[in-house]
Amino acid sequence: MAPNLQTCVVLCCVADLPTCLLCVCLTGSVYCEEVSPDMTAVPTLPKETAYLYARYNKINKITAKDFADIVTLRRIDLTGNVISEIEDGAFSKLTLLEELSLAENRLVKLPMLPAKLTTFNANYNLLRTKGVKATAFKKLTKLVNLFLANNQLEAVPQFPESVRIVHLQNNNITEISADTFCKGNDTYYLRPNLSEVRMDGNPVLLSKYPNSFTCLKSLPIGRYN
Repeated sequence: MAPNLQTCVVLCCVADLPTCLLCVCLTGSVYCEEVSPDMTAVPTLPKETAYLYARYNKINKITAKDFADIVTLRRIDLTGNVISEIEDGAFSKLTLLEELSLAENRLVKLPMLPAKLTTFNANYNLLRTKGVKATAFKKLTKLVNLFLANNQLEAVPQFPESVRIVHLQNNNITEISADTFCKGNDTYYLRPNLSEVRMDGNPVLLSKYPNSFTCLKSLPIGRYN
């Protein structure tokens, strides 16, 4: 096993820094967490990488080349970096990607997301509604968990029927409509998958919109008085 591990470690090299200080690679997983000296870019990864954990570093940008050749990726966790920009197409070739965490960064807009995502986490960023395209999540038909808490969103984004958990707490959402979660013109419409909606910490007074939750199994968590 030692030769395989060594080969993987060499491939994880960043710039001219000693690799042993940066990443550990093991059976398709790459761990580059709280690296010292500071890691400011996504490292070069082995082509068979399926899981990347590069949390709590100083990565500031994701380029279109960073993951272009790593089509085997299923999970990327970049929590706790300082990412403020993601180039168009950065994730476009990741057809197997199921989980993506960009939490605790400095994003003001979202890139196009891979179609097979089941979990997306962008908690604790600087996202406003203008930085999230209307169709950003709508076409992600396998999405189950959507975490957008602690941003600056002014409206609830559209999301697919597959979603079960939505966290939107601590944003700047001031109102909702009969079509935000349900279909205002269809009193028989139900949304059985959606089991948890958090909207606490927003200015919106949910009790003003009693007809907006008729399709849900339970009321959203939030302010009612």
